[in-house]
Amino acid sequence: MSERPVSAVSAVSAVSAVTRPTVRVAALSLVAAAIACAQGAQGVPAGLGSRAADSVTADSVRKASRSGLPPAGFGTLHQSDIALAIQNFGVTITAIPLDESVLRALAPDSYRSLRDLRDSKSKRLMEIQTRLGLTSVQAWYVNFFNVDLGEARYDAGDLLLRSAGRDFRPIDILGLKPGWGDGRLPQKGAQSAIYVFDPAVDLTQPITMLAAGQQTSSWSDNLQRIERERALAWSRASAATASKKP
Repeated sequence: MSERPVSAVSAVSAVSAVTRPTVRVAALSLVAAAIACAQGAQGVPAGLGSRAADSVTADSVRKASRSGLPPAGFGTLHQSDIALAIQNFGVTITAIPLDESVLRALAPDSYRSLRDLRDSKSKRLMEIQTRLGLTSVQAWYVNFFNVDLGEARYDAGDLLLRSAGRDFRPIDILGLKPGWGDGRLPQKGAQSAIYVFDPAVDLTQPITMLAAGQQTSSWSDNLQRIERERALAWSRASAATASKKP
């Protein structure tokens, strides 16, 4: 079952120690071989398929070298492993950055769920970026969940991120459910939105989230977990490639 965006709980940190060209080439060679086989099955001359596969491999290697990120689908973390969470009476507030450098550490279902959520708002995010004259924006998935009995109240605007000695309030909020922003949560009910922040929020450094009079600085622990998982994801991708060699 696919893991949906968690309801109760973009700088890239390159993992150069494990992103050696040999690892990337090995992983991407498997993709190229699969393409060549598919082309052969469709009647494409072997030589042509080989040349196309070589072109795909070279292009993929260049892209991997630029991004420094492991392939998607080899992480194992859950959304709760990377979320910042605050408990205020009966309301749990969670926030997850939707930056690709963070999402690649997630297990496949979690990765696809949050990536698709981010991509569904890509046009709105670009409009915000253009309107404010920014080079980019940073999107976070924020969820308010009522774990208590009876109705609970929440303040959608009472949330900020503290990064590198600066406080960042959302520059825009994109609600994801009907009734977003009315401040009420029914029993066991949830509301969620994509919070848009200035890209100066540094995901490679400690971050504190402040909301509802509470705060958490657990991003430092999350970041160590993410960096370790990205390294392991490269290793898994390499091992998967090696095991499929004839």
